[in-house]
Amino acid sequence: MVHKTEKITMLHGAGGTVMHDLVKNYIVKAFTGIGNAEIPLEAMDDAAVVGDIVLKSDSHAVKPIFFPGGDIGRIAISGTVNDISCLGAQPFALACGLVLEEGLQISDFERILESMREACFEADVGIVTGDTKVVEKGALGGLVMNIAGIGRRTTALDNNLQVVRKNRELQARWTLDSNLSRGDKIILSGSIGDHGLAVLSAQQGLNFGSEIRSDVKPLNQMVQQLLGEVGGVVAMKDPTRGGLADALNEWSEKSKVGILTYEDKIPIHQDVQIACEMLGLDPLEIGNEGKLIIGVVPEKAQQALEFLWQTPQGKEAQIIGEVTTQFKGVAMQTVVGGKRIISRPIGDPVPRIC
Repeated sequence: MVHKTEKITMLHGAGGTVMHDLVKNYIVKAFTGIGNAEIPLEAMDDAAVVGDIVLKSDSHAVKPIFFPGGDIGRIAISGTVNDISCLGAQPFALACGLVLEEGLQISDFERILESMREACFEADVGIVTGDTKVVEKGALGGLVMNIAGIGRRTTALDNNLQVVRKNRELQARWTLDSNLSRGDKIILSGSIGDHGLAVLSAQQGLNFGSEIRSDVKPLNQMVQQLLGEVGGVVAMKDPTRGGLADALNEWSEKSKVGILTYEDKIPIHQDVQIACEMLGLDPLEIGNEGKLIIGVVPEKAQQALEFLWQTPQGKEAQIIGEVTTQFKGVAMQTVVGGKRIISRPIGDPVPRIC
């Protein structure tokens, strides 16, 4: 818990235990019990549900605002779209709040807006309202922005849940962090670590021998097709700040289960692995912006995997683990035959990745 004499640090916004403690012990505590939501703030899922509408607000302060494979605008659209998608909903309207720093080049601003426009086309969702402010030079590093969005239930989600209920009991009406049960398989939709290393290379001017590019992209179209054409999905999450380690531990805590992962099944590009070894970083703790972990009933796991292989967003997908009740927390079966605990990180080792 954060002591009242302490001050906010960068760790409080970096995912992991420090940020989660801040959110739970201060923000959630301040607003619990206010309002009427099916999935409320205190559930701490990727988005909330109010009146059968999924609602999400996401702020972005990535530094620098341009990096290999993306920019702050593409992250902002993708991040909100993907969080709405993780509950099984289809985004249908976005709001954009821009805080611009005095001195920002108009050409850079236009480039970001065009990137946002392209991401909106990919996600098939538009920005319908917003707000713009300008602050003094030196305050922001260019600009920060907030994208809020709303999504709605689809027949794909309802069909998906029907498939789930043919295989096991499930009361939830959405794909939630707390839905996992013993035997469920864990699918990772692609390689990890690319986004965090791309931002780090831009921040520090590092050259890893090849250009590592961010994976940032909207995933809602892939999700809706998976739900509608295959089904059996019980939970989804994008492993952003804190990476795969943080996301899996959050699932474990909320579903009150253990998760066993397999080291040799987790896709990591070779250049990312080499860069992490050079810098002493754990790729499991590095944030991603275009990947999902997907919990699937075992009867549909292989079909879901083969479906993802046919999509551009999921062509590197793998079944990386399964849910167990033999222990609590997250563990990894290593390639040398032993097991190691995957703890929730204190925070993402790369600051301001989103």
